[in-house]
Amino acid sequence: MSDESPTPGGRLASGVPQALAAYVLWGFMPLYLLLVRQVPAFEFVGWRIVWTLPICLLIVAFRGQFPAIREALKDRRALLILTASAILIAVNWVVYVWAIQQNQVYAASLGYYINPLVNVLLGTMLLKETLSRAQWVAVGLAGIGIAVLAAGALTTLWISLTLALSFGTYGLLRKQVSVGALPGLTIESAILLLPALGVAAWFAASPQGSAFGSDIGLSLAIALGGALTAFPLLLFAIAARRMDYSVLGFVQFLAPSIVFILGLTVFGEELHPAQAFCFGCIWLAAAIFVWDLLARRKPRKPTPVS
Repeated sequence: MSDESPTPGGRLASGVPQALAAYVLWGFMPLYLLLVRQVPAFEFVGWRIVWTLPICLLIVAFRGQFPAIREALKDRRALLILTASAILIAVNWVVYVWAIQQNQVYAASLGYYINPLVNVLLGTMLLKETLSRAQWVAVGLAGIGIAVLAAGALTTLWISLTLALSFGTYGLLRKQVSVGALPGLTIESAILLLPALGVAAWFAASPQGSAFGSDIGLSLAIALGGALTAFPLLLFAIAARRMDYSVLGFVQFLAPSIVFILGLTVFGEELHPAQAFCFGCIWLAAAIFVWDLLARRKPRKPTPVS
């Protein structure tokens, strides 16, 4: 089964449903991370990788995609790209989990607000995608907000930039490799498996011991991380291959908006003026960008024949 089923018109099916589902799941991820808050970020990400691979393999077996994996393993360029994307997503996971554990929810949220700008820049500069004048206005507004934040929240800006750059580049790499979403994610998980097992073993040998196996409830919550990793990433990879990368980036505003609301309500984090201004600029930018997309997709009225 292919991830890119052609429509009758020969074009790829829209990736919007997959993108929306992925970003909703990612948006509520901080609530899940509350369940594993006592697990160190590195250890949790290690176990997250360990439990992601078997889930991917089960889905691959169900969909009969092992031949696609074998073909990808024969392609040296694809393996190099997937190795790079695997490293990027691992960095992204560690920084995100650590940020939530340290109550830096707004910094994590802002990282995924900045990510669309990264997508736009990568899409226009490297993939030769084009933006309308209104969309460039949206990019400029978001850039102003980020510049103000850089002046008023330098201590946490590194979190936001690391998340934005790592995930933005990850999506770009996955768009370049001719490997389906699920086979690609399976290979990425396999590439990260040995380092992940090494991290888990290191924590098991430490004085505090491994978090996995110490408590049934916590162990089940850690294992759940595999499914919560595999399914959103699979949906995102499908969407990334079906949609313009710059457009995909602005759909992403859904996830950090959910995280932002959780920061205000569940986590009770204080909102500083520089952060509030930045969020305001980016929300306005998102509104302009989405309005322009909808306006450009409206069918034009036919010109009356005289």
